[in-house]
Amino acid sequence: MSRLSVLRDFWTFLRVRKKWWLAPIVISLLLVGALLVVTESSALAPFIYALF
Repeated sequence: MSRLSVLRDFWTFLRVRKKWWLAPIVISLLLVGALLVVTESSALAPFIYALF
């Protein structure tokens, strides 16, 4: 299963079920996860981890 199909299924779920409140939660979790992955091997890692 490709990543685009998962995103398409999630978008369809939000649209059909009217669960719009889930979108900001999922987006913020994805952004925090991406931030942690990007800064994992960076010199900025100690400063980013201090925020959490």
